[in-house]
Amino acid sequence: MIRKAFLSLLVLTVVGAACFFIFAPAYVDRDMNRVDGLPLPEISDEARALHATLSIVDLHSDSLLWKRDLLDRHDYGHMDLPRLKDGNVALQVFSSVTKTPEGLNYDGNSGDTDQVTALVFGQLQPPRTWFSLLERSLYHAQKLDEAIERSPAQLIKIASSEDVGELLTFRVNVEDKPVGALFSAEGLHSLEGDIANLNVLYDAGMRMAGLTHFFDNEIAGSMHGVERGGLTDMGRETVARMEELGMIVDIAHCSQKCVAEVVAMARRPIVSSHGGVQATCDVNRNLSDEQIRGVAATGGIIGIGYWEGAVCDTSPQAAARAMRHVRDLVGIEHVALGSDYDGTVTVRFDTAGLVHVTQALMDQGFTEEEIRAAMGGNALRLIERGIIPLADLPTRAQTEESVD
Repeated sequence: MIRKAFLSLLVLTVVGAACFFIFAPAYVDRDMNRVDGLPLPEISDEARALHATLSIVDLHSDSLLWKRDLLDRHDYGHMDLPRLKDGNVALQVFSSVTKTPEGLNYDGNSGDTDQVTALVFGQLQPPRTWFSLLERSLYHAQKLDEAIERSPAQLIKIASSEDVGELLTFRVNVEDKPVGALFSAEGLHSLEGDIANLNVLYDAGMRMAGLTHFFDNEIAGSMHGVERGGLTDMGRETVARMEELGMIVDIAHCSQKCVAEVVAMARRPIVSSHGGVQATCDVNRNLSDEQIRGVAATGGIIGIGYWEGAVCDTSPQAAARAMRHVRDLVGIEHVALGSDYDGTVTVRFDTAGLVHVTQALMDQGFTEEEIRAAMGGNALRLIERGIIPLADLPTRAQTEESVD
C-alpha cells in the first residue's frame, strides 16, 4: 500500500514537473509581454501606401529572452518573424538580457538579486547558462544564429556593413522581403568583469551593446542603480574598445553621469536604443534635452518606445509626440524607433501594427521624407557605418581625395 502510494506520488510529481516546464514559460511570457487592446485610430490609405515603401528599423527588442521560436507566429508576446514581415520591418536589433533584479523599478535597484535565473531554469536552458551571464549571452547569440540558419533568405544576419547593403538589395529585388537581424546586449555585466570577453561577444555576432541595464555594474552606473556613478576605468576602456571593433555604444539605462562621460569621449555616433524624452514624459529613464543634444552631437540617434514608461501612454500618438520633440530640438536625422518589444512591457500594438506609428507621424505633420528617416533611414545609416571597425573607416583625407 505504501509502495503504491509512493509510486502514485512520484508519477504526480513527474507529471506536474513536466506540465510546469512545458506550460509555465509560455504563461509567463504571455503575462509579461502584453498588448493592452485599447482602441487605435483608423489607418488611412495614404499611410498604408507610404508604410509599404519604408525601410523600417527597430533598435531594441528582448525577444531572445523567451522560450519562443522566432520563426513561428504566436498569439502572445510582441514579435516573431511573421509579425516582423507584417509590420514591414527591414532590420530588427535583438538584445540579450542576462540579469534583472527582483522588485524591478526605475528608481533604485542593486545587483544582488536576479530574476533571469528563474527563467533559465524554467526554460531548461543548458547548464552552462545557469550561473554565467556571458554564457547566457552566447546562448542568445546561438538561438538567433540557429533561427537564421533555419530560415534561408528570410532572416539575415547583420554583422558587417556589406550585410546591410545586401539586405537592402534583397528587399528591393524579391517580393517576399527578408528581415535583417543584429545582435545586441542589454548591459555589459555579461563581460563578467573581463574586457577580453568583449571580443568573445563580438565573435558571436554582437554589434551593439548597452553599457548598463537596471543596476550598476563594472562598466558604469545605471540610472536605476544605487550609486548611479559614471564610467569606471573598465568602462572607459570598454567604450574605446567597442569603437575600435565596430560595436555601437548604447547609452539606454545609463546614469546621467555615464551619459555625459560617454558623450565627452565618443569618437563615433552613439545611440539611445529605447526610451523616451523627459519633455513629453517626465520619467527618470528618459532623456533630458541636454542629453538629447549630447547624443546628437556625436551624430547619434534616439530610439523612441511605445510603452508607458517611455511616453507616458501606450498610444502611437504619444510616441509620435516624443519623436517630434527630438526632431524639433536637434533635427530629424537623430530620430529612430526603439520599441522594447518583449521587454516585460505593455503596448498598444505589436510589431505587426507599426503602420500605426506611420499614421501618427503623418498626423503630427511629419513630411514623407521625415517619416522615412525616422522609421528606419537614420538607423540604417548609423548601423551601416557604425559596425565598420574603426581601422577600416576612411580618413577625412581619403574621403576628400575620393571626391576629387
